[in-house]
Amino acid sequence: MWGIGVAVYFVAVTYRTSLGVAGIDAAERFDVNASALSTFSLLQLLVYAGMQIPVGLLVDRWGTKKVLTLGVVLFTLGQFGFALSESYSMALASRALLGCGDAMTFISVLRLGGRWFPARRGPLVAQLAGLVGMAGNLVTTLVLARVLNSLGWTPTFAGSAVGGVLVLALVLLFLKDHPKGHEPQPAAHLGRDYVRRQISDAWREPGTRLGLWVHFTTQFPAMVFLLLWGMPFLVDAQGLSRSHAGELLTLVVLANMAIGLTYGQLIARQHSMRMPLVLGTIAATALMWGTVLSWPGQAPSWLLVMLCVVLGACGPASMIGFDFARPANPPERQGTASGIVNMGGFTASMTTLLAIGVLLDLTGDNYRIAFASVFVLEAFGISQILRLRTRAHRRETDTLTTSPIKAIHVPV
Repeated sequence: MWGIGVAVYFVAVTYRTSLGVAGIDAAERFDVNASALSTFSLLQLLVYAGMQIPVGLLVDRWGTKKVLTLGVVLFTLGQFGFALSESYSMALASRALLGCGDAMTFISVLRLGGRWFPARRGPLVAQLAGLVGMAGNLVTTLVLARVLNSLGWTPTFAGSAVGGVLVLALVLLFLKDHPKGHEPQPAAHLGRDYVRRQISDAWREPGTRLGLWVHFTTQFPAMVFLLLWGMPFLVDAQGLSRSHAGELLTLVVLANMAIGLTYGQLIARQHSMRMPLVLGTIAATALMWGTVLSWPGQAPSWLLVMLCVVLGACGPASMIGFDFARPANPPERQGTASGIVNMGGFTASMTTLLAIGVLLDLTGDNYRIAFASVFVLEAFGISQILRLRTRAHRRETDTLTTSPIKAIHVPV
């Protein structure tokens, strides 16, 4: 059952990141500048981030299968529409539709893992889901980029949309929300009052807010690099060939997969490792970006390799945000809490994508200045993490002590 869910997520990530290897082609096809190009990913992430809380509410209310089915239909139509787009406006609408469907996948997969695995496996299961998603990114960098160069725009994107049709069949035919005999307790849904109560109760928990800021601060440096600006930065600013740049993007994905497994095992065995891993990843990311951007002239290959390896840790670190929200919320509120957390990184990514595009246009493609925007968001995010971490830890400890029902949801 969980395998079906992550197969949907795999396809969704492949579609989400397809623009990362097609950014230069998209600029030529639609005859747009850097700011307009960044609008593709900006709109997609805007829709994605804006849908997180509504999707969390839907998952809590409808269950996984219905939400995943709707998501697959939407992101498949979006990918197919993008393949056929001849105008900039049609392409934008297609990416928005894709972002809407994509928004329905990850929270559903987290909910599915919570229903089919014991709570102590929560961190590892979440990291494995992220690993499978990064495998979708790997397909993008290894396969889609080559197919795009050989077959062209429409055959590549239209052909990839077949994957959505296949996973839709799997969901409709085989997926179940929970094991037989483990149906969740029916919840009373009271219209607007239900929605308001779910959101306010989840937000009131310091663990939910801490999870959001962890996700905000750790995810976006790698997301921005893979989703759009990595290829132009490596080719235009660092003088690499497109094939060499594609290899470095692949390295980010491979590092993400390896580090995700390591982080998941560490947290499952030692829950206290969550915050050191988060802060260590943030520090390493800032250090590597600072070194690359301050290097006189083009950075050497070994330094770019180190940057890509460190960026590979950003995705696994962002998954730790869900491990702060999970023990803070009961099962019937997990979807809503996960939606709040998941907004963090995508909001930061959306902001940075736009900032880099605008700064590139204003400075005549000065990547040093444009990528310096990364440090602004990291500084803001870490200030929020440090503000909330003691309060969240105290609240989690009190919950473990006073509520054995909630305590079973804390990964140990």
